[in-house]
Amino acid sequence: MRSRWSDVETRDLSELDALVYASRLIGAETSLVVWGGGNTSIKTTERDHRDRPVDVLRVKGSGSDLKSIQRKDFPGVRMDDIRALLERQEMDDQEMVSYLARALQEPGGPRPSIETLLHGFVESRCVVHTHADAIVSLTNNDRAADTLEGVYGKDVIALDYRRPGFGISREVAEAIAGRSDARALVLAQHGTITWGATVREAYEATIELITRAEEAIAERKRGRRAFGGPRVAILPAAERRALALHIAPRLRGRLSRPRRQILGFDDDARVTEFVSSVEAPAVSQIGPATPDHTIYTKRLPCFVGLERADDAPGVVAAIERSLAAFERDYTAYVDAHRGPSVELIDALPRVVLVPGLGMFTIGRDRRTAGIVSDIYHHTIDVIGNATAFGGYVSLTAKDAFDVEYWPLELYKLTLAPPEKELARRIALVTGGASGIGRAVARRLATEGAHVLVGDVDEAGAKKTAEEIIAAVGAGRALGLAMDVTNEASIRAAFEAAVLTWGGLDILVSNAGIAHSAPVAEMSIADWERSFAVNSTGHFLVAREAMRVMIAQGIGGALVFVATKNVMAPGKDFAAYSAAKAAEAQLAKVLALEGAPHGIRSNIVNPDAVFQDSRLWSDDVRRQRAQAQGITVDQLEDFYRKRNLLGARILPEDVAEAVLFLASDRSAKTTGCTITVDGGVREAFPR
Repeated sequence: MRSRWSDVETRDLSELDALVYASRLIGAETSLVVWGGGNTSIKTTERDHRDRPVDVLRVKGSGSDLKSIQRKDFPGVRMDDIRALLERQEMDDQEMVSYLARALQEPGGPRPSIETLLHGFVESRCVVHTHADAIVSLTNNDRAADTLEGVYGKDVIALDYRRPGFGISREVAEAIAGRSDARALVLAQHGTITWGATVREAYEATIELITRAEEAIAERKRGRRAFGGPRVAILPAAERRALALHIAPRLRGRLSRPRRQILGFDDDARVTEFVSSVEAPAVSQIGPATPDHTIYTKRLPCFVGLERADDAPGVVAAIERSLAAFERDYTAYVDAHRGPSVELIDALPRVVLVPGLGMFTIGRDRRTAGIVSDIYHHTIDVIGNATAFGGYVSLTAKDAFDVEYWPLELYKLTLAPPEKELARRIALVTGGASGIGRAVARRLATEGAHVLVGDVDEAGAKKTAEEIIAAVGAGRALGLAMDVTNEASIRAAFEAAVLTWGGLDILVSNAGIAHSAPVAEMSIADWERSFAVNSTGHFLVAREAMRVMIAQGIGGALVFVATKNVMAPGKDFAAYSAAKAAEAQLAKVLALEGAPHGIRSNIVNPDAVFQDSRLWSDDVRRQRAQAQGITVDQLEDFYRKRNLLGARILPEDVAEAVLFLASDRSAKTTGCTITVDGGVREAFPR
């Protein structure tokens, strides 16, 4: 690993800005810290509220991420309050947190890291703590003492694992104070601590420490067969994809019975090599690479016991057996270590390893499932490196439990804002590049859904997805080309939803076209084109959605965007009105067929939605104006005036009705038609 420090970039930076700079360099190295891990600090002299000079520790705030950290993410803690604790022998976590909150330079600022006292007790001006994979690899083996001495000699202090808190902070400070010759400290199963008189000195001490570890690992692994070699044959890529598509909805359904989950699938070469190896069944069940990992991944993954992956029903059955065993074992693990006030939170795994196939990861959203995947990639690397020196070791079950059910971590969960209405749900919206579809996709996403936007206009679909991502975050939308008249195109879109998020909860079948002409003048091509999109297209999309939802076994919602013309067809609008009537009948049949599976099917009938609509092309506007005996300029006002409320109907109005039918607010509604037309008397549902 090389230093990326630049004298040019840091020449005019203040000490705190230099710490921000170094912290981002560290955060950008994924092998050093993952997803909020690690912390950095600097001791400065500042002015207090009475303009007196005070020594202050600026330390990373809890919950911030080094790769994107800013000045505001470094709360200041008064050093005189920290030094006062050197007289203490014990202090529990809650007392420590409360104490530090009262010692803040800016009351009410971000909560400082749980390892604040560790940084404060070390005398050096700057301290850097990372969870470097290379260092953890040296400590997570049964020959750690010999390994560390062989790599570092006497330059590095080694301490046994301790949970973060007051006790380890004192131990670290005392160990460093007693070894003036030491250049760094290594905590078993927990990473590195380096220090320096300047930010650069502490940063480069970290880089030098890890470089030596990386060189030792490379030398040790040379010529060694990874994970003992293959045990189960890895399926070819196309067969892995097909099997993952078969498994994912079933697995997601199985893991979503308490509450829905988002599922990620990963079959890159490193993952498949590990899960299919001789050593994986044993080493995967030893424990996490670092205690921080348990918060996302739990202590252990669910390893699926099977000898071959080319039998899909056999793999599904093996997964079910392994999940049942995991739940049983996890419940026993919690029962063995919990106190009287601790309740089991969730007995299901966060990582499922399938030999010959790959890895499934689980989270409340795509981001969380991705974090779990990223962390387990690091775990695989650490296991592979550690076993080059000896047998892989990890935390004891009790130590892992104490982190996973740490009261401070559980308290964080209570501070999280309530989940949005469609959180943990996956939606597919057809015709999402414009008009109603675009408004629906955006509205569902703002309520927490992961949304696949499909449209024949691929660029438009991607633009809608980009708008969603900009508004609600990465991983929450996909924009794809999707032709609802083409089975292969439809299948590809559904496969993308399944492989990206695990399945489907909501289908909004919205794509449509309009053609206006008297029956006597209409061509068979125009008639068939209308039915291909406005009728058969809804059938093809709904059929695929039903297959996924039935496989999941957790219900779902189908919402069909039809039209006022289903109830009250218009003159010269036969192809559109008849095809849309077929769509409405399909939706009602699906209410009958879906009910035994908890799948609801409902209809929204809008009318005259002109804004951002491609349905109302110049030709259609001209033809509809001609049919009504008015000019094109009068058309929108004509439709507005003919409804009882005299209202202009917007795409967002239709999106609100779709949201209601997609959500649990309509959990007991199926086979229903909601009008969003301002009140067209002849189109009242009856």
